[in-house]
Amino acid sequence: MIQADPGALLVIGGAFGSALLLALLLTPLAARAASAVGAIDAPDAARRVHLHPLPRGGGVAVAAAFVIVGATCFAFVAGAGSTFDMGDITPPEALALFGGAAVAAGLGFLDDRFQLRARWQLLMQVGLAIGAVAAGVIVDFINNPAGPRVITFSTPFAVGFTVFWIAGMINSINWIDGLDGLSTGVALIAAVTLGLISLGAAIDQPAVTLLCACLAGALAGFLPWNFHPARVFIGSAGTYFIGYTLAVLSILGTAKVAVALLVLGVPIIDTFWIIVRRTLAGQAPFTADRGHLHHRLLDLGVSHRGAVLTIYAFTGILAVLSLVLSGSGQLYAFLGLVVGAGVLLYVSVRRGGAAVEADAYEGGGGGGAPPKR
Repeated sequence: MIQADPGALLVIGGAFGSALLLALLLTPLAARAASAVGAIDAPDAARRVHLHPLPRGGGVAVAAAFVIVGATCFAFVAGAGSTFDMGDITPPEALALFGGAAVAAGLGFLDDRFQLRARWQLLMQVGLAIGAVAAGVIVDFINNPAGPRVITFSTPFAVGFTVFWIAGMINSINWIDGLDGLSTGVALIAAVTLGLISLGAAIDQPAVTLLCACLAGALAGFLPWNFHPARVFIGSAGTYFIGYTLAVLSILGTAKVAVALLVLGVPIIDTFWIIVRRTLAGQAPFTADRGHLHHRLLDLGVSHRGAVLTIYAFTGILAVLSLVLSGSGQLYAFLGLVVGAGVLLYVSVRRGGAAVEADAYEGGGGGGAPPKR
Protein backbone atom coordinates (compact mmCIF):
# COMPACT_ATOMS: atom_id res chain seq x y z
CA MET A 1 0.00 0.00 0.00
CA ILE A 2 1.30 3.45 -0.97
CA GLN A 3 1.58 5.83 1.94
CA ALA A 4 2.47 9.52 1.84
CA ASP A 5 0.94 12.70 3.19
CA PRO A 6 -0.56 15.18 0.70
CA GLY A 7 2.34 17.59 1.18
CA ALA A 8 4.86 14.94 0.21
CA LEU A 9 2.85 14.00 -2.87
CA LEU A 10 2.75 17.68 -3.83
CA VAL A 11 6.55 17.92 -3.59
CA ILE A 12 6.97 14.72 -5.62
CA GLY A 13 4.61 16.06 -8.28
CA GLY A 14 6.45 19.37 -8.32
CA ALA A 15 9.79 17.63 -8.82
CA PHE A 16 8.33 15.58 -11.68
CA GLY A 17 6.87 18.67 -13.35
CA SER A 18 10.03 20.74 -12.92
CA ALA A 19 12.24 18.04 -14.47
CA LEU A 20 9.73 17.56 -17.30
CA LEU A 21 9.66 21.25 -18.17
CA LEU A 22 13.43 21.61 -17.95
CA ALA A 23 14.07 18.61 -20.21
CA LEU A 24 11.45 19.85 -22.67
CA LEU A 25 13.24 23.21 -22.92
CA LEU A 26 16.81 21.88 -22.93
CA THR A 27 16.33 19.19 -25.59
CA PRO A 28 16.34 21.49 -28.67
CA LEU A 29 19.40 23.26 -27.29
CA ALA A 30 21.18 19.93 -26.82
CA ALA A 31 20.20 18.90 -30.35
CA ARG A 32 21.70 22.06 -31.82
CA ALA A 33 24.88 21.60 -29.81
CA ALA A 34 25.17 17.97 -30.95
CA SER A 35 24.74 19.01 -34.58
CA ALA A 36 27.37 21.72 -34.16
CA VAL A 37 30.02 19.28 -32.94
CA GLY A 38 29.14 16.50 -35.38
CA ALA A 39 27.30 14.09 -33.06
CA ILE A 40 24.99 13.02 -35.88
CA ASP A 41 23.30 9.69 -36.55
CA ALA A 42 23.66 8.71 -40.20
CA PRO A 43 20.67 7.47 -42.23
CA ASP A 44 19.94 3.80 -41.67
CA ALA A 45 17.84 2.41 -44.53
CA ALA A 46 18.97 -1.15 -43.77
CA ARG A 47 17.04 -1.06 -40.50
CA ARG A 48 14.00 0.52 -42.16
CA VAL A 49 14.06 3.52 -39.88
CA HIS A 50 15.15 7.12 -40.55
CA LEU A 51 16.53 8.12 -43.94
CA HIS A 52 17.86 11.52 -42.86
CA PRO A 53 20.65 12.49 -40.41
CA LEU A 54 19.50 13.38 -36.90
CA PRO A 55 21.41 14.71 -33.87
CA ARG A 56 22.18 12.31 -31.02
CA GLY A 57 22.55 14.69 -28.09
CA GLY A 58 19.16 14.35 -26.43
CA GLY A 59 20.54 12.35 -23.52
CA VAL A 60 22.53 15.36 -22.36
CA ALA A 61 19.29 17.32 -21.84
CA VAL A 62 17.68 14.44 -19.93
CA ALA A 63 20.73 14.06 -17.67
CA ALA A 64 20.97 17.81 -17.06
CA ALA A 65 17.30 18.05 -16.08
CA PHE A 66 17.61 15.13 -13.65
CA VAL A 67 20.83 16.32 -12.04
CA ILE A 68 19.68 19.94 -11.65
CA VAL A 69 16.25 19.16 -10.22
CA GLY A 70 17.36 16.10 -8.24
CA ALA A 71 20.35 17.81 -6.64
CA THR A 72 18.17 20.82 -5.78
CA CYS A 73 15.62 18.56 -4.10
CA PHE A 74 18.37 16.77 -2.20
CA ALA A 75 19.86 20.05 -0.99
CA PHE A 76 16.71 22.01 -0.08
CA VAL A 77 13.76 19.61 0.30
CA ALA A 78 15.20 16.48 1.87
CA GLY A 79 16.73 16.45 5.29
CA ALA A 80 16.55 15.19 8.83
CA GLY A 81 13.09 15.58 10.28
CA SER A 82 11.37 16.08 6.92
CA THR A 83 9.17 13.60 5.08
CA PHE A 84 12.08 13.08 2.68
CA ASP A 85 14.62 12.08 5.30
CA MET A 86 17.78 11.10 3.44
CA GLY A 87 19.03 8.96 6.31
CA ASP A 88 19.21 5.94 4.02
CA ILE A 89 21.16 7.86 1.37
CA THR A 90 24.56 9.11 2.46
CA PRO A 91 26.23 12.18 0.91
CA PRO A 92 28.78 9.94 -0.90
CA GLU A 93 25.91 7.90 -2.35
CA ALA A 94 24.16 11.09 -3.47
CA LEU A 95 27.41 12.21 -5.09
CA ALA A 96 27.66 8.85 -6.82
CA LEU A 97 24.10 9.25 -8.11
CA PHE A 98 24.28 12.82 -9.40
CA GLY A 99 27.98 13.00 -10.22
CA GLY A 100 27.97 9.55 -11.77
CA ALA A 101 24.89 10.41 -13.84
CA ALA A 102 26.63 13.51 -15.22
CA VAL A 103 29.82 11.60 -15.95
CA ALA A 104 27.85 8.78 -17.60
CA ALA A 105 26.15 11.25 -19.93
CA GLY A 106 29.49 12.86 -20.74
CA LEU A 107 31.18 9.55 -21.53
CA GLY A 108 28.23 8.47 -23.63
CA PHE A 109 28.41 11.72 -25.59
CA LEU A 110 32.02 10.90 -26.46
CA ASP A 111 30.69 7.79 -28.17
CA ASP A 112 27.97 9.83 -29.89
CA ARG A 113 30.67 12.05 -31.35
CA PHE A 114 33.56 9.66 -32.00
CA GLN A 115 31.88 6.22 -32.34
CA LEU A 116 34.16 4.48 -29.84
CA ARG A 117 35.09 0.82 -30.09
CA ALA A 118 33.37 -1.71 -27.84
CA ARG A 119 36.37 -2.31 -25.61
CA TRP A 120 36.63 1.37 -24.70
CA GLN A 121 32.92 1.59 -23.99
CA LEU A 122 33.06 -1.42 -21.70
CA LEU A 123 36.03 0.07 -19.88
CA MET A 124 34.09 3.30 -19.31
CA GLN A 125 31.05 1.41 -18.06
CA VAL A 126 33.09 -0.64 -15.60
CA GLY A 127 34.81 2.54 -14.44
CA LEU A 128 31.42 4.15 -13.73
CA ALA A 129 30.38 1.08 -11.74
CA ILE A 130 33.61 1.02 -9.72
CA GLY A 131 33.15 4.70 -8.88
CA ALA A 132 29.66 3.99 -7.55
CA VAL A 133 30.94 1.08 -5.44
CA ALA A 134 33.71 3.26 -4.03
CA ALA A 135 31.03 5.72 -2.88
CA GLY A 136 29.18 2.97 -1.03
CA VAL A 137 26.53 2.08 -3.62
CA ILE A 138 26.59 -1.71 -3.35
CA VAL A 139 24.21 -4.68 -3.50
CA ASP A 140 25.05 -6.62 -0.34
CA PHE A 141 21.89 -8.76 -0.14
CA ILE A 142 18.92 -10.02 -2.15
CA ASN A 143 15.64 -11.59 -1.12
CA ASN A 144 15.80 -15.33 -0.69
CA PRO A 145 13.36 -16.85 -3.24
CA ALA A 146 13.13 -20.03 -1.13
CA GLY A 147 12.20 -18.37 2.15
CA PRO A 148 11.39 -15.18 4.04
CA ARG A 149 14.98 -14.25 4.86
CA VAL A 150 17.53 -12.46 2.72
CA ILE A 151 20.75 -13.77 1.19
CA THR A 152 23.72 -11.71 2.37
CA PHE A 153 26.70 -11.42 0.03
CA SER A 154 30.34 -11.47 1.06
CA THR A 155 32.15 -8.23 0.29
CA PRO A 156 34.10 -9.49 -2.77
CA PHE A 157 30.99 -11.03 -4.31
CA ALA A 158 28.89 -7.93 -3.49
CA VAL A 159 31.43 -5.68 -5.23
CA GLY A 160 31.58 -7.93 -8.29
CA PHE A 161 27.81 -8.27 -8.48
CA THR A 162 27.31 -4.51 -8.21
CA VAL A 163 29.81 -3.76 -10.97
CA PHE A 164 28.13 -6.40 -13.15
CA TRP A 165 24.68 -5.01 -12.33
CA ILE A 166 25.51 -1.40 -13.23
CA ALA A 167 27.48 -2.23 -16.39
CA GLY A 168 24.86 -4.77 -17.42
CA MET A 169 22.02 -2.27 -16.93
CA ILE A 170 23.81 0.29 -19.10
CA ASN A 171 24.22 -2.26 -21.88
CA SER A 172 20.64 -3.50 -21.61
CA ILE A 173 19.27 0.02 -22.11
CA ASN A 174 21.90 0.65 -24.79
CA TRP A 175 21.00 -2.41 -26.85
CA ILE A 176 17.23 -1.96 -26.78
CA ASP A 177 17.54 1.62 -28.00
CA GLY A 178 16.84 0.82 -31.65
CA LEU A 179 13.50 2.55 -32.28
CA ASP A 180 12.28 6.08 -31.64
CA GLY A 181 11.26 6.58 -28.02
CA LEU A 182 11.81 2.94 -27.08
CA SER A 183 14.46 3.20 -24.37
CA THR A 184 13.01 6.50 -23.13
CA GLY A 185 9.52 5.09 -22.62
CA VAL A 186 10.71 1.82 -21.07
CA ALA A 187 12.92 3.74 -18.65
CA LEU A 188 10.04 6.10 -17.82
CA ILE A 189 7.84 3.16 -16.83
CA ALA A 190 10.70 1.69 -14.77
CA ALA A 191 11.36 4.97 -12.95
CA VAL A 192 7.67 5.38 -12.05
CA THR A 193 7.51 1.77 -10.83
CA LEU A 194 10.61 2.10 -8.65
CA GLY A 195 9.16 5.31 -7.22
CA LEU A 196 5.84 3.66 -6.36
CA ILE A 197 7.59 0.68 -4.78
CA SER A 198 9.72 3.00 -2.66
CA LEU A 199 6.61 4.85 -1.48
CA GLY A 200 4.93 1.66 -0.29
CA ALA A 201 4.62 0.71 3.35
CA ALA A 202 6.97 -2.26 2.95
CA ILE A 203 9.90 -0.02 1.96
CA ASP A 204 8.76 3.50 2.94
CA GLN A 205 11.53 5.54 1.30
CA PRO A 206 9.86 8.70 -0.03
CA ALA A 207 13.30 10.22 -0.63
CA VAL A 208 14.00 7.56 -3.27
CA THR A 209 10.53 8.19 -4.71
CA LEU A 210 11.41 11.87 -5.01
CA LEU A 211 14.56 11.04 -6.98
CA CYS A 212 12.65 8.60 -9.20
CA ALA A 213 10.12 11.37 -9.88
CA CYS A 214 12.96 13.62 -11.04
CA LEU A 215 14.17 10.92 -13.44
CA ALA A 216 10.65 10.16 -14.70
CA GLY A 217 9.97 13.84 -15.29
CA ALA A 218 13.18 14.32 -17.27
CA LEU A 219 12.33 11.32 -19.46
CA ALA A 220 8.74 12.49 -19.95
CA GLY A 221 9.97 15.92 -21.03
CA PHE A 222 12.28 14.40 -23.62
CA LEU A 223 9.83 11.85 -25.02
CA PRO A 224 7.82 14.29 -27.20
CA TRP A 225 11.05 15.12 -29.08
CA ASN A 226 12.02 11.46 -29.37
CA PHE A 227 8.79 9.60 -30.17
CA HIS A 228 8.35 8.53 -33.80
CA PRO A 229 9.14 10.36 -35.98
CA ALA A 230 12.00 11.50 -33.76
CA ARG A 231 13.56 14.93 -34.12
CA VAL A 232 16.51 14.04 -31.89
CA PHE A 233 17.94 10.75 -30.62
CA ILE A 234 18.81 10.13 -27.00
CA GLY A 235 22.20 8.74 -28.03
CA SER A 236 24.75 6.88 -25.97
CA ALA A 237 24.75 9.89 -23.65
CA GLY A 238 21.17 9.02 -22.80
CA THR A 239 21.46 5.24 -22.62
CA TYR A 240 24.57 5.47 -20.43
CA PHE A 241 22.82 7.96 -18.15
CA ILE A 242 19.55 6.00 -17.99
CA GLY A 243 21.20 2.63 -17.37
CA TYR A 244 23.52 4.00 -14.69
CA THR A 245 20.85 6.03 -12.89
CA LEU A 246 18.25 3.25 -12.83
CA ALA A 247 20.86 0.79 -11.59
CA VAL A 248 21.91 3.09 -8.73
CA LEU A 249 18.33 4.03 -7.78
CA SER A 250 17.47 0.32 -7.57
CA ILE A 251 20.29 -0.15 -5.06
CA LEU A 252 19.93 2.92 -2.84
CA GLY A 253 18.37 2.35 0.53
CA THR A 254 16.53 -0.97 0.57
CA ALA A 255 17.84 -2.84 -2.47
CA LYS A 256 15.16 -3.11 -5.15
CA VAL A 257 17.19 -5.12 -7.64
CA ALA A 258 14.47 -7.77 -8.02
CA VAL A 259 11.97 -5.03 -8.91
CA ALA A 260 14.29 -3.58 -11.54
CA LEU A 261 14.98 -7.06 -12.92
CA LEU A 262 11.28 -7.63 -13.47
CA VAL A 263 10.12 -4.24 -14.73
CA LEU A 264 13.14 -4.01 -17.08
CA GLY A 265 12.73 -7.64 -18.07
CA VAL A 266 12.30 -6.82 -21.77
CA PRO A 267 15.71 -5.12 -22.36
CA ILE A 268 17.54 -7.35 -19.86
CA ILE A 269 16.21 -10.61 -21.30
CA ASP A 270 16.65 -9.37 -24.87
CA THR A 271 20.30 -8.60 -24.12
CA PHE A 272 20.87 -11.93 -22.38
CA TRP A 273 19.46 -14.10 -25.14
CA ILE A 274 21.08 -12.08 -27.91
CA ILE A 275 24.47 -12.74 -26.29
CA VAL A 276 23.64 -16.43 -25.84
CA ARG A 277 22.48 -16.81 -29.44
CA ARG A 278 25.49 -15.04 -30.92
CA THR A 279 27.89 -17.00 -28.74
CA LEU A 280 26.33 -20.34 -29.70
CA ALA A 281 26.50 -19.29 -33.35
CA GLY A 282 30.23 -18.64 -33.00
CA GLN A 283 29.82 -14.87 -33.30
CA ALA A 284 31.23 -12.18 -31.07
CA PRO A 285 28.62 -10.81 -28.64
CA PHE A 286 28.87 -7.39 -30.30
CA THR A 287 28.25 -8.69 -33.82
CA ALA A 288 25.46 -6.75 -35.51
CA ASP A 289 22.23 -8.41 -36.59
CA ARG A 290 18.47 -7.99 -36.60
CA GLY A 291 17.90 -10.41 -33.75
CA HIS A 292 16.64 -7.91 -31.17
CA LEU A 293 13.00 -8.05 -30.15
CA HIS A 294 12.15 -4.72 -31.76
CA HIS A 295 13.70 -5.88 -35.05
CA ARG A 296 11.65 -9.07 -34.88
CA LEU A 297 8.47 -7.06 -34.45
CA LEU A 298 9.34 -4.97 -37.51
CA ASP A 299 10.09 -8.14 -39.48
CA LEU A 300 6.62 -9.41 -38.57
CA GLY A 301 5.13 -6.34 -40.23
CA VAL A 302 4.43 -4.29 -37.10
CA SER A 303 4.78 -0.55 -37.69
CA HIS A 304 7.51 1.52 -36.04
CA ARG A 305 5.08 3.04 -33.53
CA GLY A 306 3.30 -0.26 -33.12
CA ALA A 307 6.51 -2.05 -32.16
CA VAL A 308 7.37 0.63 -29.60
CA LEU A 309 3.88 0.62 -28.09
CA THR A 310 3.90 -3.19 -27.94
CA ILE A 311 7.10 -3.17 -25.89
CA TYR A 312 5.66 -0.38 -23.72
CA ALA A 313 2.68 -2.65 -23.05
CA PHE A 314 4.89 -5.60 -22.11
CA THR A 315 6.89 -3.35 -19.79
CA GLY A 316 3.69 -1.99 -18.23
CA ILE A 317 2.47 -5.51 -17.49
CA LEU A 318 5.80 -6.35 -15.87
CA ALA A 319 5.57 -3.14 -13.85
CA VAL A 320 2.18 -4.18 -12.49
CA LEU A 321 3.56 -7.62 -11.61
CA SER A 322 6.45 -6.03 -9.74
CA LEU A 323 3.97 -3.98 -7.71
CA VAL A 324 1.70 -6.88 -6.73
CA LEU A 325 4.24 -9.67 -6.25
CA SER A 326 6.52 -10.21 -3.26
CA GLY A 327 10.31 -10.17 -3.52
CA SER A 328 10.51 -13.91 -4.11
CA GLY A 329 7.57 -13.75 -6.50
CA GLN A 330 9.37 -11.09 -8.52
CA LEU A 331 12.43 -13.32 -8.88
CA TYR A 332 10.36 -16.34 -9.90
CA ALA A 333 8.45 -14.24 -12.43
CA PHE A 334 11.70 -12.97 -13.89
CA LEU A 335 13.12 -16.49 -14.22
CA GLY A 336 9.93 -17.57 -15.94
CA LEU A 337 10.28 -14.68 -18.38
CA VAL A 338 13.87 -15.68 -19.14
CA VAL A 339 12.82 -19.20 -20.08
CA GLY A 340 9.73 -18.09 -22.02
CA ALA A 341 11.59 -15.40 -23.93
CA GLY A 342 14.37 -17.84 -24.77
CA VAL A 343 11.90 -20.26 -26.33
CA LEU A 344 10.17 -17.52 -28.32
CA LEU A 345 13.44 -16.04 -29.59
CA TYR A 346 14.75 -19.50 -30.51
CA VAL A 347 11.64 -20.24 -32.58
CA SER A 348 11.82 -16.80 -34.16
CA VAL A 349 15.47 -17.22 -35.13
CA ARG A 350 14.90 -20.74 -36.50
CA ARG A 351 12.10 -19.48 -38.72
CA GLY A 352 13.50 -16.21 -39.90
CA GLY A 353 17.22 -16.10 -39.26
CA ALA A 354 19.08 -12.86 -38.68
CA ALA A 355 20.66 -10.77 -41.41
CA VAL A 356 24.09 -9.61 -40.25
CA GLU A 357 24.96 -6.00 -40.95
CA ALA A 358 28.69 -5.47 -41.02
CA ASP A 359 28.58 -1.68 -41.05
CA ALA A 360 26.89 -1.13 -37.67
CA TYR A 361 28.12 -1.29 -34.09
CA GLU A 362 26.53 -2.82 -30.99
CA GLY A 363 26.82 -0.13 -28.40
CA GLY A 364 26.79 3.08 -30.38
CA GLY A 365 30.00 2.98 -32.41
CA GLY A 366 32.35 0.40 -33.89
CA GLY A 367 30.49 -2.88 -33.48
CA GLY A 368 26.74 -3.34 -34.10
CA ALA A 369 24.05 -1.43 -32.20
CA PRO A 370 20.98 0.25 -33.56
CA PRO A 371 21.16 4.04 -33.75
CA LYS A 372 20.55 5.68 -30.38
CA ARG A 373 17.08 7.13 -30.34
